Amino acid sequence: MASAEDSKEPEWIERVRSEGAVPLLEPDNCPNGWACPPGDTFMVRGPEYLSNKVKIPGGKYLLKSLGFDWIRSSTKVGDLLSHRKHRIRKVVDEAFPTGDKPFIWAFNLQLPTKDNNSAVAYFVSTEPIQEGSLIDQFLKGDDAFRNSRLKLIANIVKGPWIVKKAVGEQAICIIGRALSCQYCISESFIEVDIDIGSSMVASAIVHLAFGYITSLTVDLAFLIESQTEAELPERILGAIRFSELKIDSAQLIEPSSYGSSGNLQASLPTRLWKSLGQGFSHLLHPGAQETGSVSTPTTHVNGTAAHEESDGDVNAYYHPGMVVNLGVDWDIRFILLDLDVKITVGCE
Repeated sequence: MASAEDSKEPEWIERVRSEGAVPLLEPDNCPNGWACPPGDTFMVRGPEYLSNKVKIPGGKYLLKSLGFDWIRSSTKVGDLLSHRKHRIRKVVDEAFPTGDKPFIWAFNLQLPTKDNNSAVAYFVSTEPIQEGSLIDQFLKGDDAFRNSRLKLIANIVKGPWIVKKAVGEQAICIIGRALSCQYCISESFIEVDIDIGSSMVASAIVHLAFGYITSLTVDLAFLIESQTEAELPERILGAIRFSELKIDSAQLIEPSSYGSSGNLQASLPTRLWKSLGQGFSHLLHPGAQETGSVSTPTTHVNGTAAHEESDGDVNAYYHPGMVVNLGVDWDIRFILLDLDVKITVGCE
């Protein structure tokens, strides 16, 4: 069922939207599907934010929603759009054989799950990118600029109270400061591979939420943060809603065909939170089970640590109802009901 975002789309866009394993549905009713939520759902920096800190509804998106993939693999997958076999790349190449291709944006959320799930949101530019604009600066800038500007707004539209409390309302994160990001850029696309497992805090939240994924409705908005008066008000690049995803509906991707990103050996945060996060999920939700030619693109990986824990052992004590700020951009709240937990983390 087509979304009401636009009444009639070019044939190639309709094809992309119809061929995904997870269907495009209406925003108000999209079980095991995806949709484009209203822009006013999100609050962004207003025209005078630097002086009055007032935020305004997000309004119209800069990009058009194109597709959503829910995938799994034997290892973490990334750099998807540089492979000709990728379903969206194939459609675009066939629809525009002589060049002048539309510019595609992909945000690949690599989840630290047993089946290496990824939730990938795709968008397309509908207008030429203006020289000197914030988007132009983002595409032409270096990783330091991109890491300091790419922002995620997350909202749990529907889900258990414990997940809503863990994420918070309209949670905002400067992605490159909290997580390891890999950028793959060519003349016709940009892909941002976001390694959730690079942050112990984010991994814990994902493991908690993953146990409830079949009952969650999540809105994610991507934008480039406005930091000067001339850049205000903020505009959202694009947003995606996915709802009540079934674990077994994830499409199997062979890494030999689509590439892989990152070291195959799990990082310390990933290993730690795979066990710790699963423990939280089982304690809070005992029944949960984790199942689980364009020019050659250049790949950039941010070089900073994805988490900012201090050296040595970090002792964190959690008691019922306690709110904990772990010192990252995203204020994470662990509300552990009637549990008393002590966590000791040996940092490298």
